[in-house]
Amino acid sequence: MIEFVGAHNLTGLLIGLFTFLIIGVFHPIVIKSEYHFGVKCWWVFLLMGIGGLVAAMLVHEVFYSSLLGVFAFSSFWSIIELFQQRERVRKGWFPKKK
Repeated sequence: MIEFVGAHNLTGLLIGLFTFLIIGVFHPIVIKSEYHFGVKCWWVFLLMGIGGLVAAMLVHEVFYSSLLGVFAFSSFWSIIELFQQRERVRKGWFPKKK
């Protein structure tokens, strides 16, 4: 499949598409994580980010390495979003767990 993608110059488009999907998947994960666990689960996102970074450095194929990098930094960004989500809940923009 990678040969087909490379031969048709689709690498950038697919990386963009998968970046969009990865970010889109992290959004509800952050909301649900804050709702059920609060901000005390931030370390899970840290470990996922570190794992993604290590994997991105170990994978030689640019396409997969790029996606792992996007996953890693989306995980790191989710830590910030987790704490911001707490503030959004405090302001009443999102429901608070009872």
